[in-house]
Amino acid sequence: MIDNETRITSTVVPDELRLNVLPRHLGRHYLAGESMVYDWAARLCSRYEGGFWHFFSLSNDGFYMAPANMGRVHVRWHMNGYSDMMGADAFGITVTLFALCHLAEKTLDDTIIERYHQLREFATQHVEAANILRAID
Repeated sequence: MIDNETRITSTVVPDELRLNVLPRHLGRHYLAGESMVYDWAARLCSRYEGGFWHFFSLSNDGFYMAPANMGRVHVRWHMNGYSDMMGADAFGITVTLFALCHLAEKTLDDTIIERYHQLREFATQHVEAANILRAID
């Protein structure tokens, strides 16, 4: 059981503060990072067709993005054999983790690597943690 002191919380970023989220968390790589999130969404979910995304700030200084208008979706990743349903929030966490990993590999930027670990730590506490971790494994 996770006590309240170690529980990581997420907060939806209000619309008026959205423009600062990605530059704050990804620095000069924010445009590439955002593009990678949408690209990974299309790779992992054949049903994904774009749309509005919520941005979330984490209490451990991490962040993630999640589609606003999707219910449960079928997610498939051929490289590890993952195929299952997950909610939009879990899908957003999964997609953001894939994008951060990809961006970290391309840039070797310590900040991006830290953002990946912050989000992964949050993912382990998520209600759909088992699904998220299986998808990224």
